[in-house]
Amino acid sequence: MPSRLFALRRAAMLAALAWLAALPAGAQKQPAASSQQWEADIRQFEVADSVHAPPRHGVLFVGSSSIRFWSSLAADFPAVPTLNRGFGGSEMSDVLYFANRVIVPYSPRVIVVYVGDNDLANGKSPQRVAEDFRRLVTVIHRRLPRARVVFVSIKPSLARWNLVAKIRETNRLVRRQASADRRLAYADVFSPMLGDDGTPRKELFVEDGLHLTPAGYAIWTRVLAPHVR
Repeated sequence: MPSRLFALRRAAMLAALAWLAALPAGAQKQPAASSQQWEADIRQFEVADSVHAPPRHGVLFVGSSSIRFWSSLAADFPAVPTLNRGFGGSEMSDVLYFANRVIVPYSPRVIVVYVGDNDLANGKSPQRVAEDFRRLVTVIHRRLPRARVVFVSIKPSLARWNLVAKIRETNRLVRRQASADRRLAYADVFSPMLGDDGTPRKELFVEDGLHLTPAGYAIWTRVLAPHVR
């Protein structure tokens, strides 16, 4: 199994190089410059895969730190073969850049994507995030045409409540994309994370007001369960 995975990795890397070569020169440089900071994280995944081959045709969770810190993922979905490939404070463009190394080799039947609030916090527009998601889906379905891609809505957090208008707009744009393709799904965690006063529920967040407590992940588990089973 490891040798087969190495062959898949090599093919994926060649596909990634071909994809980058096809981009305009200006489009190649900016994503590479910002995304290379996560190279060590991606290599760690590849080393781990060479030691213990991960399940294929399972459910892959990929995205930023809200995925990375989901330590109870396997326990939350006990009947589902899950794989966590969240890395750092990644943005949609980073997941796109590494898609041929961190998504494609696993041949997942379902890909759960959570990313976007870092993008908005770093000044990207809702339209840019939605467009990067569209490009990510294109890359995925080019190699995995039957895979189902589930976009987890950008969460409402205490730390980034000032971005709520942009969060709502990004979620609206991606939800519209998802409604036009049966292979896409939109999982709304935004609404159930709000309290009766319309603001984020404090008990769902750790001290930084951004990352989730077990209660927060319990909501995500409930919302995602129909999509991964």
